[in-house]
Amino acid sequence: MASAVADRLVVVASHRADPLEAVAEVAAGIAGCAVAGGLLFCSHRFEREALALALREQLGGFPLIGCTSAGELTERGYDEDSLVFIGFPADAFRMTVHCFDELDHFDPEEGRRAIRQLASSAAHSARELGDRLSHAALFLVDGLSHREELLTMTVQEALGDTVMVGGSSGDGMNFRETGVLVDGHFHRDAAVVAILSSARPMHVFSANHYRAGSEKMVVTASDPENRVVHEINALPAVDEYRRIAGRPGDTLDAAFFAAHPPMVRAGGGDHVRSIQQANPDGSLTFYCAIDNGIVLTVGEPVDRLEGMRRLFDEIDQVVGRIDHIIGFDCVLNRIDAENRQLTGEVSRLYAARRVFGFNTYGEQYRAAHLNQTLSGLAIGR
Repeated sequence: MASAVADRLVVVASHRADPLEAVAEVAAGIAGCAVAGGLLFCSHRFEREALALALREQLGGFPLIGCTSAGELTERGYDEDSLVFIGFPADAFRMTVHCFDELDHFDPEEGRRAIRQLASSAAHSARELGDRLSHAALFLVDGLSHREELLTMTVQEALGDTVMVGGSSGDGMNFRETGVLVDGHFHRDAAVVAILSSARPMHVFSANHYRAGSEKMVVTASDPENRVVHEINALPAVDEYRRIAGRPGDTLDAAFFAAHPPMVRAGGGDHVRSIQQANPDGSLTFYCAIDNGIVLTVGEPVDRLEGMRRLFDEIDQVVGRIDHIIGFDCVLNRIDAENRQLTGEVSRLYAARRVFGFNTYGEQYRAAHLNQTLSGLAIGR
């Protein structure tokens, strides 16, 4: 269990296996603290209906959103089988929430109207905090919905200057069913946007730990609806990807994909387009949108620890002293850290910089759906 002192964010992590006991530990950790809103990220192993009931019974009176994970970020750094709560003190924050459900039927125009109304409500509710406020939007979405790109672009467009960051909910490495928490219930095929307003400095960021390789991979046959690539450079996708990665005899599994991520050039930068799995027919299923004609390279790792130290130092300069960082860290980053025997060092760095959050099936930053990044919201004291 970890919690913040009274003038900081209220952060509590529980490792109790029983949902009632885990939520009771959170409730005890925030007792006496007036909270304007909260985030909750939990292991996929919790029985969701029991956890939702415990949350409704023991945590009420403020907006609470969250999701299931592919791993959690707690005071231990990388963690699992846990539940982490992040609360925003009412004397310095306001949180306003909107949920989208039935994402298969999401209408962008209606979505933009809803977000503009949300932004108006957020501005009104935050006026009592003063005239000089920071605003950021937190976004959580069903990581199996295949609707992240459309939602991310739509929501960020409607938000205007308010920058959005978030993550796709996880289910360990099972890829069967994830849950997005809103109003005391876990939802499938849903997304939630929360606008956070505060007199404290807030800074949204995103970074990856790879540089683009030199050899090109052109997607020549794909199924964009299901994010499946059948051919690369007019050859079976599995064979050509493995050849360009330089490991033709290796097994294609999560560790391989994490170590050799495809990257695409867009918006002046190189971004990862991670692979979820190799299929028996020689195709590759991706975590994100893919289409014919996209040009990819295979990413090469850079010094992750040094890069993150620089990142956190830069964030420190932007927000002053960091209170906490809400982190959305791709599950493939975690797998790659394990594969490179960096888990302990990364965990110690996250703990030292007070990074709390979860491992995702993908991250959202501004109008982009990304993979294999550490994205987040840093909040100053």
